[in-house]
Amino acid sequence: MFKLKYLKTFELIEAVVRAGSIRKAAEDTNLTASALNRRIQGFEQEFGWPIFERLPRGMRLNPAGELLMQHIKLQRNDLTRVQSQVADLSGQRRGHISIACSQALLPYFIPEQIAFYRAEHPGVSFTVNVRDRAQAEQDLASFRSDLALVFEPVHLVDFEVLFALPQPIHAVFRSDSALSRKTELRLHDCLSRKLVLPAQAYGVRHLMETAATRKRQTLTPIVETESFELIRHYVTREDAVGFQIPIGLSTREQGAIAHLPISEKDIPVGRLLLGQMKGRALPVASAKFSQQLVSALAQLADQ
Repeated sequence: MFKLKYLKTFELIEAVVRAGSIRKAAEDTNLTASALNRRIQGFEQEFGWPIFERLPRGMRLNPAGELLMQHIKLQRNDLTRVQSQVADLSGQRRGHISIACSQALLPYFIPEQIAFYRAEHPGVSFTVNVRDRAQAEQDLASFRSDLALVFEPVHLVDFEVLFALPQPIHAVFRSDSALSRKTELRLHDCLSRKLVLPAQAYGVRHLMETAATRKRQTLTPIVETESFELIRHYVTREDAVGFQIPIGLSTREQGAIAHLPISEKDIPVGRLLLGQMKGRALPVASAKFSQQLVSALAQLADQ
């Protein structure tokens, strides 16, 4: 295990990986190229193996370097966890929580949960990374995020599920639309109208494409977007239909839009999953926040 004296060297190695060259990394770290190169070479001599391939147009990690980068991430994670535990023992309750989440969580759920947590632990800061379902899993694997809250993840290989919340697909439309008078909303009711769809990378779109294919129909959007905020607003401009999961919609703030679930006869209920990297020991603050999220999601499941 490498000692703390290597932390700065690790930062420099990561800078070279990001930049792809000594020259560019030197500019980014306010060092001369020769000084940075000596630092990397000195580490390689102590390490016992070269960690970079020196190429005509730059540098990239070799297999030994890839293994070292995994070690660096694990070491930083362990150090953050210990620092958080020490702060917790001292009563300061400081720390930082990073969470990768679907856009549907941004308007209501995540802001509310962060505010609740910080009311009790004001020394804790947050990073909220907006990710699609594949990116969220990548964030966990690379330690860019401690937690992920994402609709219909793709692989789940290293995803440890902490809670699963059922979420039906809702159609979103103008409040004066004839769809608002339906007692049961079917998929064909929506496909006969102008469609505003989320991009292919999102779980909502995946479930809709699967359902349409099963019925031998094609989804043809007039607008396709990565922004669920745009979907909600655009349906007020035309007599169009958008799609969202209910956790991203408010029953109190309807205004110009309304929404109804699409019948499970057509589209099965999806799952919003809270998870972390399998086998990872989370920092104290992140572990406590995950417990709060589990409790909040369980309450929604009981409603």
